[in-house]
Amino acid sequence: MNKSTTPPWQAVVVGVSMGGLEALKRLLSALPADFPIPILVVQHMDPQSGDGLATILDAFCPIRVKEADAGEQPLAGTVYLAPANYHLLVEPDGCLALSIDPPVNYARPSVDVLFETAAEAHGSKLVGLLLTGAGSDGSRGLRTIQQRGGHTLVQDPTEALAESMPRSALELLKPDAILSLEEMAPRLLDLAQYSPPKGLKPTRLP
Repeated sequence: MNKSTTPPWQAVVVGVSMGGLEALKRLLSALPADFPIPILVVQHMDPQSGDGLATILDAFCPIRVKEADAGEQPLAGTVYLAPANYHLLVEPDGCLALSIDPPVNYARPSVDVLFETAAEAHGSKLVGLLLTGAGSDGSRGLRTIQQRGGHTLVQDPTEALAESMPRSALELLKPDAILSLEEMAPRLLDLAQYSPPKGLKPTRLP
């Protein structure tokens, strides 16, 4: 990262459901370990699934991946996953919170809960990505991000394993871009104004 350049964004939020493991592996493996913006992720999962997803992704990706803890301040170079059966929220001061409030859109964790609270906290300094998934969770939250001046990205429904979530979003708003999964990481690197160390490129895994 060019140390004289500060990214104009405070956080990236990602929502994904069916097909999420493969989508997250492809997205996060294309980001460098020193990616300068914290990333918060809601992946719909079985309530009893434990922290296996974070463990798998952390072993596979250059960037650090962990389950979110209540009260922690998100750091650059880290991906925070909502724990199974907990909503992940962003407090007004940017710290993370967890909730066992009832499911939203039949889901806990809910993408809408993360997106809407992050939009309240970060306003125009938030980037939102909605990826593959069944149902409509995330559509309303992505619209809130856009209404607050944030940057919105939606996976092309025609290439998503489950097209319902991205297609539902496109029925509610016109995002800043509709991208293939392979185009998502380069867009994030551009938004982050990321410059790899001289002679090096961001690590990309198979």
